[in-house]
Amino acid sequence: MVSMNIVIKKYSTPLITGLFIVSAVSGTALFFHWMPGMFHSMHTWLSMVLLLPFFMHMWRNWSQFLLYFRNKTMIFACMASLVAAGAFMLTTGHKGGNPAARVFPVLTHAPLIDLAPLLHVSPDELGARLTRDGYMVHSTSETLDEIASRSGKSASDVLLKILPQHSGNNHKHSDVKPS
Repeated sequence: MVSMNIVIKKYSTPLITGLFIVSAVSGTALFFHWMPGMFHSMHTWLSMVLLLPFFMHMWRNWSQFLLYFRNKTMIFACMASLVAAGAFMLTTGHKGGNPAARVFPVLTHAPLIDLAPLLHVSPDELGARLTRDGYMVHSTSETLDEIASRSGKSASDVLLKILPQHSGNNHKHSDVKPS
């Protein structure tokens, strides 16, 4: 039977190398906003997978790893990394979480007359689309929240139904016809 130490020794460094390359390429693509739809999930999930061989490697080489801390360079590098991470956390102004959680209430409480231009349709077209989808629309001054509650649906579901559908890096609205 093969020991765990042999498996870690044989596979951790090649896996770390391969997954790091994938993470570096996908991270670079995300940085330059190149095909984010293709790279975002890959980068997120495979970076998490990268942690397993990394921790296996650290576990196997723990005593040798601790020797690095005898040198002030390792302590400086770790501190500089933490300071850089902290600076980004404090200066980006991003509160974290899913931005849709902050945007959806604004959109669902907006009257159709204000919401329609964001969707590149007239308020009447938006009202007609909602009516075709089975919602009761009395006026374009109504909000999605009002329309949804009358239909026994959530306003978020109604909003998702009327938003243009995007795939990958295609940022064109499905309802917009080329001029």
